[in-house]
Amino acid sequence: MRVLLKATLDTEKGNEAIRAGKMPDLINGVVAQLKPEAAYFGPIGGRRTALLVFEMQDSSELPPAAEAFFTQANADVEVCPIMNAEELQKGLSRMSTG
Repeated sequence: MRVLLKATLDTEKGNEAIRAGKMPDLINGVVAQLKPEAAYFGPIGGRRTALLVFEMQDSSELPPAAEAFFTQANADVEVCPIMNAEELQKGLSRMSTG
């Protein structure tokens, strides 16, 4: 299943990671682990945020996917299933109109 992981980093922990030169390792490690089809980074709501779209085969993959953000950046992490337009159309075609 395709999922979107949104990690909103704690500002102070993010500042510490940048000052210590550890932010590239955090991001590169997560990207290498998850192999996302898309990865975006920017300020959302005034906080450093990572948006990663990747395939999750089993819910047991969730703890290791989020752990680096929790432990290294004290991040708020959200994960939700998502779909592209083709998948949406496939799902809509299965719905009855009655």
